[in-house]
Amino acid sequence: MNIYVSNLSFGVQDDDLKDFFAPYGEVTSAKVITDRETGKSRGFGFVEMADEAASKKAIAELDGATVENRTISVSVAKPKGERSFRSNNGGGFNNGKSYNENRF
Repeated sequence: MNIYVSNLSFGVQDDDLKDFFAPYGEVTSAKVITDRETGKSRGFGFVEMADEAASKKAIAELDGATVENRTISVSVAKPKGERSFRSNNGGGFNNGKSYNENRF
């Protein structure tokens, strides 16, 4: 199961993330997401665990836990197609409407 972890301290590394989840079962991967340009943590990451029951237990027990003085949020990761962030619902600069169309 793929798990989404947010509000991570910027000092948390991949191995730290793996260590947080290891007591609950086998962690097949743990990745803190970093900025492409700076290489610094973006404050969230993903953990994959082999066993679904262990994953659910880890989510239940770690959601709201304090790690390095920050309260983390832990949930089942949503597939890319189901995420709603960055959706501007037709607004913004790339909405296909010309600025000049509405002026005159």
